[in-house]
Amino acid sequence: MSAGTFAPAPGAAPLARQVRAQALMETRLMLRNGEQLLVALVIPVMALVGGVVAGRRGGIELDGRAVDVLTPGVLALAVMSTAFTSLAIATGFERRYGLIKRLGASPLPRYGLLLGKLGAILVVHVVQGVVLVPVALALGWRPGGGVVGVLAAVLAVLVGAAAFASLGLLMAGTLRAEATLAAANLVYLLLLVGGAVVLPRASYGAAGDLLAVLPSAALGDAMRAALIDGRVAVVPLLILVAWAVAGAAAVSRFFRWE
Repeated sequence: MSAGTFAPAPGAAPLARQVRAQALMETRLMLRNGEQLLVALVIPVMALVGGVVAGRRGGIELDGRAVDVLTPGVLALAVMSTAFTSLAIATGFERRYGLIKRLGASPLPRYGLLLGKLGAILVVHVVQGVVLVPVALALGWRPGGGVVGVLAAVLAVLVGAAAFASLGLLMAGTLRAEATLAAANLVYLLLLVGGAVVLPRASYGAAGDLLAVLPSAALGDAMRAALIDGRVAVVPLLILVAWAVAGAAAVSRFFRWE
């Protein structure tokens, strides 16, 4: 080794390695947080079990077996829970405590930080699937569509995660942390009850057509089309893409790092 050289050579790690490390850290923080686990896992499981029990007792009128209709919607709810609510709240408080600003000054570029957060969301979605799918199968779920349905559902999850993550980051980057906490939970509850995510739009009567433009309804429609009919729902996916593009553009324009 010649004089004046160092081993290993100083400098930033490759971008892919930095993003992977950031995603792993974000995942660990998310899974260790009790409130985020409640939103990501407990509420979707309760919605699934409670909805199936209510459907079997006649408390909910659905076009088909309750578990078959509700499971795709609950999986969509899980995506919304993590990609929107958990991400918005966590990022809002990271921004309040100055963590986002300090990370923005690190060798990891700012877009790499956002990619790390998105990677963590996708890992948590896998965990949610590992928990929710066995619960649904134990309740008698019989997914339709075969391999095509599964692939269509994965596509819907990816596009839905991008749409809700952009909206969550927009909220976290423009509001104070306390306002983000209140607004994210309020929007989550409103979409859970009236956003046609768990229940099909047909359950909302005349309002169902108006709800179609909401990202919650679009994701629910796409998941039900995939896991009940085994098809790709093009229009709902395009709606989600539009939300994702609009949200990403707004984040790029309005997100404040401090």
